[in-house]
Amino acid sequence: MIGTKVHDVGGYLPGHPQRSTEFGIKNLRTRREIKAGMCVTVEPGCYFVDFCEKKARNDPELKDYINWDKFDEYKHVGGVRIEDDLYVKEDGVQNFVKVPRTVEEVEACMAGKEWRKK
Repeated sequence: MIGTKVHDVGGYLPGHPQRSTEFGIKNLRTRREIKAGMCVTVEPGCYFVDFCEKKARNDPELKDYINWDKFDEYKHVGGVRIEDDLYVKEDGVQNFVKVPRTVEEVEACMAGKEWRKK
């Protein structure tokens, strides 16, 4: 499901589950069954978007899920995402992306030191 464009995905095709309206999963780009032989991108991220912030701060169902002190502390960053490109195998996945992930790895990388585990 990785294609020629950045966000090519499986979509919502006939014969596959329809898009959910449930909070928390309604924005998934596909609900297809992931099978061996497929390549997929997993891109969790945290973004600080003014429109979404305003909505969340005023939504009684959302506002208590966010630590607003931390939000305000990091809002200037804009956001962060670590993207993985995975090949699905019968017995697991192969991740083609090698990037620093832990605090220690990121700090080592930013300092120009070796961060990869041996």
